[in-house]
Amino acid sequence: MSELLHTPLRDFHASHGARLVDFAGWEMPVQYRSILEEHKVVRRAAGLFDVSHMGEVDVRGPQALAFLNRLVTNDVAKLHPGRVLYSPMCREDGGTVDDLLVYQVAPEDYFLCINAGNIAADLAWIREQAKGFDVSITDRCADYALLALQGPRSEEILQSLTGAKLGALGYYHFIDGTVTGMQCRISRTGYTGEDGFELYHAPADAVALAGALLAAGIPHGLELAGLGARDSLRLEAGYPLYGHELSTELSPLTAGLGWTVKLDKAGGFVGSDALQREKAGGSSRRVVYFRTGDRRIVRADTAVFVAGAGTTAGRVLSGTLSPILGEAIGSALVDAQLLTAPLEVDIRGTRIPLKLVKPPFVTLRQG
Repeated sequence: MSELLHTPLRDFHASHGARLVDFAGWEMPVQYRSILEEHKVVRRAAGLFDVSHMGEVDVRGPQALAFLNRLVTNDVAKLHPGRVLYSPMCREDGGTVDDLLVYQVAPEDYFLCINAGNIAADLAWIREQAKGFDVSITDRCADYALLALQGPRSEEILQSLTGAKLGALGYYHFIDGTVTGMQCRISRTGYTGEDGFELYHAPADAVALAGALLAAGIPHGLELAGLGARDSLRLEAGYPLYGHELSTELSPLTAGLGWTVKLDKAGGFVGSDALQREKAGGSSRRVVYFRTGDRRIVRADTAVFVAGAGTTAGRVLSGTLSPILGEAIGSALVDAQLLTAPLEVDIRGTRIPLKLVKPPFVTLRQG
């Protein structure tokens, strides 16, 4: 077995009582005291997450815009300096390579944030697709740590530590500034559905920055939060997670992310022909979201049946207990022709009906 990778905050987490687990090859905190309580505190006040395992890439050069618009499904031309764009990038067959954030720093200077489990594959894919374009691709993963401050009290907590005018920073916008004297890329983004910020910074500053944020935030109800709460928060918000609602086998259209697929972009993009055919013919399978009215969690890969018929309609992709609703929620990949039929799952011999819903499951402050 290969040795687990560590973020600069590994010892910080251990000293604060974190339960550390293997996540995508990284030793990461899954929780500190309770996933349920950490989830609730993010919805109520604020939570601080270490997401330094995410990857960062610079894309620069005269053809950076043309290249990125060819690489991803969304329209990078909509960006301006200080703006962030969410987008999948696809294979030629329409399957999803990854979903990522694209930051425009300047007209020929872009910054990407990619998923931790996909860093090597994403970099190889991006470099392969960049052939023939006048661009440079630079791996910046070792140059950044990343903290996510999420929740309705996030702005007032962070504002006490920076001179940046956070009230003027819109959702999916960013600025470069300082927080307690440490240089940060301050991004009003996140994966919880709440207002919040992601702070890209030098790894050497990670412990001091986390400590300063925690000290400033405790009077406002801030607590440390782990990956367990991050997952239940994103599912409650209806956000996809790569490897679950998105994968090389699932296109953005199948996943319900049609709003990110700009088929009218001049010149097309990698996978646009396949996605055009899928849109015209309709997806044979669909990612749907459900609630159960029951507290028993429906685990990933649980079979979904047509109620009373025994016909397999699909499988569960993600499942958790919503701490806010007090019932099990999840997502499933279902045969499109069976979506109008009543659906159910079997949990230890008990058939539980699924109520399909349009996310988010709860009222969100952002997203």
